[in-house]
Amino acid sequence: MPALAAGFLAFAVTLAAADVLNFPTVRTDLSADTLKRVQDVTRPTADFSKAEPYEAMESGATTSIAPVGRNIFSQPSANLGLERQENFHLGNALFRQLWVSSPSSTQATDGLGPLFNARSCQSCHVRDGRGHPPEAAGAPATSMVLRLARPAITPEEEQALKDFKALNFPDSTYGAQLQDLAVPGLAAEGKVAVTYTEEMVTLAGGETVSLRKPHYAVTSLAYGPLGETTTISPRVAPAMIGLGLIEAIPDTDILAHADPEDKDGNGIRGRAAVVRDHRTGQLVLGRFGWRAQNASVHDQVADAFLNDIGISTPDQPNAHGDCTAKEAHCLAMPTGVQKRLGDTEAPGPILDLVTFYSENLAVPARRKASFPDVLHGKQLFYQSGCAACHTPKFVTRDDLKGSDGKPTAQAFQLIWPYTDFLLHDMGDGLSDGQQVGVASGRDWRTPPLWGIGLTQTVSGQQAYLHDGRARTLTEAILWHGGEAEKARNTFANLPQSDRQALINFLESL
Repeated sequence: MPALAAGFLAFAVTLAAADVLNFPTVRTDLSADTLKRVQDVTRPTADFSKAEPYEAMESGATTSIAPVGRNIFSQPSANLGLERQENFHLGNALFRQLWVSSPSSTQATDGLGPLFNARSCQSCHVRDGRGHPPEAAGAPATSMVLRLARPAITPEEEQALKDFKALNFPDSTYGAQLQDLAVPGLAAEGKVAVTYTEEMVTLAGGETVSLRKPHYAVTSLAYGPLGETTTISPRVAPAMIGLGLIEAIPDTDILAHADPEDKDGNGIRGRAAVVRDHRTGQLVLGRFGWRAQNASVHDQVADAFLNDIGISTPDQPNAHGDCTAKEAHCLAMPTGVQKRLGDTEAPGPILDLVTFYSENLAVPARRKASFPDVLHGKQLFYQSGCAACHTPKFVTRDDLKGSDGKPTAQAFQLIWPYTDFLLHDMGDGLSDGQQVGVASGRDWRTPPLWGIGLTQTVSGQQAYLHDGRARTLTEAILWHGGEAEKARNTFANLPQSDRQALINFLESL
């Protein structure tokens, strides 16, 4: 890590998140009596003899109880109501819409690229599920992208980092993300190349597990070499379920789990991601993305429109997407901006509908929550230290209102995402060397675990962690290092039957 980046990281880590964000330390949406009830219900359990009340309904009243199948992640919040379901289905249609290059006779859906990674949101989030790395050498990446970034090189850029006005800086030629597809008449930027070496791990009892270690490169670069200090970070598309509930968790409840100086001495140093809201410019808590680089679903959707599809929105109005000044041919290509529809290719109503759809994809109900082996696995999950980062439950805000003035589907729900939404050092094994705001190359946001047991059902395969390297949940656990190394080693040293019980618990989520 360059000295400047390391210095900024040290500066950021020493900040008390609540002070930086100037947030209250106690929830303001609840009465004192209700707050006491919320604190009681979200306290970690010590009774593993039976399922906790409402535990099977992982996302409260929004939980889907639809039959489990390939489309189980595509269900609306169960309490959405008929009046709001129309917007959900409109958003779904736009989420699946295939954008085309300009000019086109379908003027409402043109503007693709000119450089892009996918033609629709659905292309990456197939059936609203998890992405995966290329299946074979030379195969399209599609649901995995390479983020490109470099450290600051000027005093102005250094100050931008300190003021949280930038998270890092794009490659001078290829921008913030490698686009491996392009519209007709334009060369794609390059291709993702990934190879693996196998590393054997021996667990207690003699069981062996092979971990595949990925090696990434970019081939067929069309516009010259990458910058000497540019880092590449692979990211697979995460599952879309429960996003609106994540946004509905009070900042205070997330910040309550932060412990950057490890004052409790348990080795866990969760840190809040500090970002600026793309619309207001205010400092806010980041909670979306592999490094918690976005504060809201709205921000996450606008970022995906721009960088993944090359579609401009009111929040990200660059109609040429991630094209840079060194890609002159790209900047000369026509765009899909239609003045009669506004100044961007996807006007505000489109962005809002896709955001609404993304906020209201329901989390499926738990399976086998009361089964003895699952309860035993849950106990081991807690005892092994997994719950120190994968915080089981929260209660969402009680003061959330929609545009109609009525409470949103996400208001005041007991939910079980199994994450603290904080940044944690995960060790060298998962490091990509790329800084994103206060997160170093070793830091990752704890991902939610709800729905993880349905990955194979929805996606047709299993690919875990930020780059999909882990082919099983066991492999994913064994890649944990840094702050999670103690929990990882505890798992590795369990008897085989206990390890399986813990996996059974995860598969029930």
